[in-house]
Amino acid sequence: MSEQAKATGEFRRASPWPVFIALGFALAELGIFVGYFAVAVGGLLLLGGSVAGILVESGYAKRLWRPLAGLGVAFGLFGVGMVASQVDPATLDVLGVVTDPNGIVGRGLAVVGSGAILVAIGIAGSLAE
Repeated sequence: MSEQAKATGEFRRASPWPVFIALGFALAELGIFVGYFAVAVGGLLLLGGSVAGILVESGYAKRLWRPLAGLGVAFGLFGVGMVASQVDPATLDVLGVVTDPNGIVGRGLAVVGSGAILVAIGIAGSLAE
C-alpha cells in the first residue's frame, strides 16, 4: 500500500514563465530578423523579464532586479558587438551610422536599446526596494 500516492489536496503549480519566454523569443526573433525595431525591443524585454522571473521562481535569485540588470548588460554587450562589427573603425562615423542604419546596425541598436531599458529597470527597481 505504500506505493499508492497520498491524496493530501496539495497540487503542484505550473509555471507561467515558459509561455512568456517562448513568446518573447519568437517576437524578438521576428523583430530582429525582419527588422521591426519596436517588435524586437518588446520581444527582448519580454524575454529578459521572463527569464529573470523564472530565475526568481526557481530560487536561483532572491530578487528580480539583479537578473534583469545582468540580462540587460548581456543584451547590451551583444548589441554593441553587432554594431561594432559593421562600423568601419577608420572612419568612425557613428552618428551617420545611427541616423541611417543598415540592416545589421539597426538590429544591433534594437538589442542595445532593450539592454539599456532592462538595466535601467533593474537599477530603478533595486533602488526603489
